[in-house]
Amino acid sequence: MNDTIAAISTAQGVGAISIIRVSGPDAITTVQKIFSNDAFLDAPSHTIHYGFILEDGQKIDEVLVSIMRSPKTFTTEDIVEINCHGGVATTKKILELVLVHGARLAEPGEFTKRAFLNGRIDLQQAEGVMDLIHANTENARGLAMNQVCGDVSKKIRELREDTIAILTQIEVNIDYPEYEENVEMTHQMLRMKIISLKKKMYDLLSKSEDGKVLKTGIKTAILGLPNVGKSSLLNILLNEEKAIVTDIEGTTRDTVEGSILINSLQFDMIDTAGIRQTNDLVESLGVEKSKQFIDTADFILFLVNNNKCLTQEEIELLEKIKQKKYLVIVNKMDLEPVLSLQEIDENHIVRVSVKEQQGIEELKKKMVDLFLETGIGKDLTYLTNARSIALLKRAYEKVQDVEKQIDGKLPVDMLAMDIREIWNDLGEIIGETYEEELIDELFSRFCLGK
Repeated sequence: MNDTIAAISTAQGVGAISIIRVSGPDAITTVQKIFSNDAFLDAPSHTIHYGFILEDGQKIDEVLVSIMRSPKTFTTEDIVEINCHGGVATTKKILELVLVHGARLAEPGEFTKRAFLNGRIDLQQAEGVMDLIHANTENARGLAMNQVCGDVSKKIRELREDTIAILTQIEVNIDYPEYEENVEMTHQMLRMKIISLKKKMYDLLSKSEDGKVLKTGIKTAILGLPNVGKSSLLNILLNEEKAIVTDIEGTTRDTVEGSILINSLQFDMIDTAGIRQTNDLVESLGVEKSKQFIDTADFILFLVNNNKCLTQEEIELLEKIKQKKYLVIVNKMDLEPVLSLQEIDENHIVRVSVKEQQGIEELKKKMVDLFLETGIGKDLTYLTNARSIALLKRAYEKVQDVEKQIDGKLPVDMLAMDIREIWNDLGEIIGETYEEELIDELFSRFCLGK
């Protein structure tokens, strides 16, 4: 933390501009050694200066150099950013000169890591920075921005404040029993506070599952018997020949995948093997894999034929998928109708002709509506990464355990340790409590220069 680091902060390759970022106690003096503008060294913070990068008096590039003085910077250290012409050779040459004159090459994510360790941002905000870089949709961008701005961290801090208030009152009763004015934490009072805390955690967890879907995409499995049009539907939705289509049953033996974006919702489509009884070993493995998607997918598109009655296997599968978000797609509407779907809610049925490409826009609309009607995407203040959600789940389970212990009349003072663990778990989400190994591993996922 006492040395000066540097890295290229823009994507490498041919472009109009590249940025070399330098941060640390010697950032300004290091750049001054290779910069032609003598006024730069004493320049006020947050100003931009014109000049040339020099090597032994020879001009390397014409640049604009930004100077940002501690502590009002991203890392809270002195930061200098060299804006040079884009291109691999020029950018690498300037970085090389910065390193030769005293800086060292930054590790992946080290600028953001310093911002966290110096108290500029918390761990949720740091993870939001990475999410913002990798956001593929408007919803993902909104989720990440709320993390960067600290809106998500605020919710966790509120939970921690509720938890520490409970813990403080218990410990005051233990340490100062002689003070009569102290309100005694009874089982009834503690139970009310724990139930309130549990509800807030549950609400945040429920929303965060939606947030995870918005961030990573909606895992959508296309299921059905062989030859109902699953592969053809995938090709139409993706607008490319992704899956092989033939009249031969069992053509698709493994999953075929692709993603589509509909109204800022990303659907990660998975075309599965047709579900049927088969003696073919490879195909049977594909069929078994298809059935597993009923449990693991976020959303299921179940295809059936308009010109055939439901088989017993289809009836059983339809019962299973009702536990998930699903749509039943009745294909081959251009043929004589035979199918009956009296047991399925009409709101979950879409009628199409994949061959004639009819009903596809209605299908897309229903796919989006099915998620938007649950409120997904309206409030983008969620936890979105697996680490944070796992920690919140762990804290929630401990709250449930405390509630059971209260009902079992365990003495209130014996619950203090469990409640402190809840407080620590919540603190780990935002980085108030952490292990050094976790921080190193987390920031190693960042790109170099961020």
